[in-house]
Amino acid sequence: MKLTDIAPLEKWVELEKDIHKQTGLDVNVFNTEGYRISDFKNWANRLCPEIKATDKGQSYICAPAHMNIAAQAMRTKQTAIEECDAGLIKLVVPIFVNDEFIGAVGACGFLLDDGEVDSFLVNKMTDIDEDKVERLSQGIKSITTEKAMTLGNYIAAEIEKIVSDLEID
Repeated sequence: MKLTDIAPLEKWVELEKDIHKQTGLDVNVFNTEGYRISDFKNWANRLCPEIKATDKGQSYICAPAHMNIAAQAMRTKQTAIEECDAGLIKLVVPIFVNDEFIGAVGACGFLLDDGEVDSFLVNKMTDIDEDKVERLSQGIKSITTEKAMTLGNYIAAEIEKIVSDLEID
């Protein structure tokens, strides 16, 4: 079963836009392979697009963070909240229909609690100049773990609304 089997793509994009509008986080719905299912993109900060624009940033920071945290969410069937190697929040809420994992909603791009961007590591992994990383990191918003957990609960409830009609005993 695929995400678009239970709701049209427009419904998933509407969810992405709603969460972004409420939070300012970068939000995407992902399939079971970890790929975004829509073209909706609204960055949470100025650093992330620079990281993702590099092959190394995508390969060594963004993709592994999503895959590891999504695997945790899938395994536990719970929202997973961690930091990526850049030091930014990555929140993943799994999507299940009955016991079948069909995707996840991910939100990222803020500092978690009192965290900070790891400019040195970003530089080493992406070759983006450390001074540029620090400049792009200025003004990145923060989110508390408590608010992130509340957001995870909200996303899970919205997912439940979408999939509830399909659950069959």
